[in-house]
Amino acid sequence: MPSLFIDAERLRDLNSGLGQVCLHLGHELVRQCPQDRDGEPWKLTFLVPKGQTGVFGNAVTYVEASWQRKLWIQGTYDVWHCLHQDSSYLPGPVWNKSAKLMLTIYDLNFLERVDYSAAKKGRKLARLQRKIDQASLLTAGSAYTASVVREHLHIPESVPFPVVYTGVAVDPKKAPASLPADSALDSFTRSPFLFFVGVIHPKKNVHTLLPLLEAFPDYRLVLAGPDGHPYAQHIREQAEKLGIADRLFMAGSVDEATKLWLYDHCEAFLFPSLSEGFGLPVVEAMAFGKPVFISTLTSLPEVGGKEAYYFENFEPEHMAKVLHDGLHDFGQNELRQDRMKKRAAGFSWPDIAGEYWTLYKRLAGVL
Repeated sequence: MPSLFIDAERLRDLNSGLGQVCLHLGHELVRQCPQDRDGEPWKLTFLVPKGQTGVFGNAVTYVEASWQRKLWIQGTYDVWHCLHQDSSYLPGPVWNKSAKLMLTIYDLNFLERVDYSAAKKGRKLARLQRKIDQASLLTAGSAYTASVVREHLHIPESVPFPVVYTGVAVDPKKAPASLPADSALDSFTRSPFLFFVGVIHPKKNVHTLLPLLEAFPDYRLVLAGPDGHPYAQHIREQAEKLGIADRLFMAGSVDEATKLWLYDHCEAFLFPSLSEGFGLPVVEAMAFGKPVFISTLTSLPEVGGKEAYYFENFEPEHMAKVLHDGLHDFGQNELRQDRMKKRAAGFSWPDIAGEYWTLYKRLAGVL
């Protein structure tokens, strides 16, 4: 029977986009597992963090990640899929050398980092090039990512490089009816609020949202996501200087139920990011039928399509006008919400897992 090894080690951080990809794609790959010509199901092996054995059920095999496993993983596999480009777990030159490597590249965002030297960026590109040279097939998380990869790295003509998007797993029906009464968010969000979720980092550009609270005094702003970067303190200080700190809530990392409630009850979702490999929160907000206001940069126009509202620049006057006009348009257009939900439904994990199974079968020579 054909065998497939899947690096899902990033399950160690379920608050990250990659953690969510590993979780939801893994479940759907197991659900859709095909049979070979003799009626036997493919043998699936998942690399998982310590303590996560069993996460995808008992019909698959597990290998727990460790530093030793970066050097040697037992077993023989037909296809070896690294779900992200920074994986340290690759087929070795002696062990598993017959496995056909499939590498998914979600972004080259490190190229935009001003805190990285040219030498450091060069080293990261060189490491990725070595993986590309080993791969039999590549996938990109967006057409934008594919274009950046082709610009900075060499893709052999013999190596297919299709775009496979990310799925959305949020279910608006699972949003809780209310937040816990003792939650500080509960009292804060009794007034209309705007919402952002993502790591609080300079590349997310969320400081540009603060002047909107000056322009819209009836609104509050919730920023949810890991806030350990010094940029988060910069946001707090800027809010104090602008006199709007009392209408800003930095929630830090939130659990899934709280995130769903915030999507469900916000007036609009704001995502002025400078650099995205995909932009999953935008799709999640659209699944709730919320108006989304996003930048025109990197992959975001692929995600938002014609249904999103776009910040063409980050001047406060322009952003305020886009938000004002967009909220008015959304309120007047009864079909806009349905179109938002329909677009989000196009990014489904069942469809995406099906695309991956087609690629696995081609690599294994059974299609």
